[in-house]
Amino acid sequence: MTDTVRSARRDRLDRLDFSRRVSLTARILAVNIIALGLLAGSLFYLDSYRKQLLAERFRLASAEASITADALAPASRRQRRDLLATIGTEQHLRLRLYNKQGNLVADSFELAPPSFTFVDPQAEPWYQHSARALDRGMDFILGAPPIPAYAEPKQANAAAWPEIAEARKTGSVAIMQRLAPDRTPVITAATPVGTRGDMLMTTRNAPDITQNVRDARQTLAIIVGTALIVSIQLSLFLARTIVQPLRVLVRAAIRVRLGRDRAVVVPRLPGRRDEIGLLARAISDMTAALRQRIDAVESFAADVAHEIKNPLASLRSALESMGKVEDPGLRRQLTEIAAHDVRRIDRLVTEIADASRIDAELSRTTFEPVDMLKLVKAAVAERESRSVNGSCRVLVSRRGDDDCMVPGVPARLERVIENLLDNAVSFSPPDGIIEVEAASLYGRVVIAVSDHGPGIPLVAREKVFERFHSLRPAGEDFGSHSGLGLAIARTIVEAHYGTLTALDRADGKQGARLEIDLPQWEDEEE
Repeated sequence: MTDTVRSARRDRLDRLDFSRRVSLTARILAVNIIALGLLAGSLFYLDSYRKQLLAERFRLASAEASITADALAPASRRQRRDLLATIGTEQHLRLRLYNKQGNLVADSFELAPPSFTFVDPQAEPWYQHSARALDRGMDFILGAPPIPAYAEPKQANAAAWPEIAEARKTGSVAIMQRLAPDRTPVITAATPVGTRGDMLMTTRNAPDITQNVRDARQTLAIIVGTALIVSIQLSLFLARTIVQPLRVLVRAAIRVRLGRDRAVVVPRLPGRRDEIGLLARAISDMTAALRQRIDAVESFAADVAHEIKNPLASLRSALESMGKVEDPGLRRQLTEIAAHDVRRIDRLVTEIADASRIDAELSRTTFEPVDMLKLVKAAVAERESRSVNGSCRVLVSRRGDDDCMVPGVPARLERVIENLLDNAVSFSPPDGIIEVEAASLYGRVVIAVSDHGPGIPLVAREKVFERFHSLRPAGEDFGSHSGLGLAIARTIVEAHYGTLTALDRADGKQGARLEIDLPQWEDEEE
């Protein structure tokens, strides 16, 4: 029940995890572009930069208005006109002086040539129009409050300027911002002059603020754009180096799964030393092992069908003939043949089933320390009690003083010893001697079973370990062996990370020597 709940929960999480449905290339691009998007968001912080510049200019305008008003307060009318012309020209300001009634008394632009002029937007190049459009767009996105446009009043009196009314009311400097026709700031400051009720208003056009903000925005945009292009190129390169080989591996894996082409080669990518290369070589090795396993299963199935077919044919023939034979002796002989074939089929089925499940069992089994010398002696004693060695004698010896402990499964290793002894007994002459030697050398445990039979020809020393291969001695009862004994023994030994080989006798005499080589048990505490 718990596994079902966990599986359902995992399925729901998989459905919610939309990123798993997006290709790897898109994810790599998204990760890099999102980071640049956050950097691009700093464009909006330029608004604070503009506000800082304006705040500085407001303070400057307030100081300029106060200082000019202080200079005008004690001056005569003529001196005031001279001061207005001089300060306006030098400071690039437009200075206007209004009397108590709000009438314009003096204007620096009339007393001297204008110190600045507003730019006509229609006379500017196209990129300035684009810059102004971008300014309006940024103001809209940022939700900036609207700023009124600057326009000269039709009547030259103080009532046209709200900042003058505010300054007259508060008795301090009042500042207001407007926009010139080219959307550059126009900063006006009004302040009282002396105690007679006169009012001074200064006007300054500050195109440098707009230009500074535009330059900063342009520089940042160039940096972000360049970084974006470089990031996209690097992301695409990274995606190609990762995604392209993965797609090649996927296509090869699909062809292997479909099984339409037995010669499909999974690329090993030997030039890559990263995780992709390791994955490619692992998949290639896995595919090769899978093919070997499939080939082995197919070959094993064909061999099984062939081996079972013979006794079945003999059994059918015996049963069919039994109904036609009246002679009791002949019927008894046919019955014995049928019984022999049944036993042969039973032995084959048992051996085949055992051979089929050995790999699966050993892959799930935890090894334990096994004393091979004790196991050999126990197996020999048990065989003697059952008298399965015939007239042969089995001698067990030990070479060296080291223990013969190996990691393994006792029952399976005992099966190996049984199969080797069965093989040695079947090839040994009457009253023959079978030597079993145990030795521990250089971290390996070697168990050798030697007989005095005809030996194994050099060309057949690997074939004897093939399934259903049978190189039986002359005169042996046909069908008494399945041909799987040595194949099963080698499978078990290899599952224990060892080897099983066929050799000549060590003393040079006639006979065969089957040698097991296993790793020695290593105590973890040591």
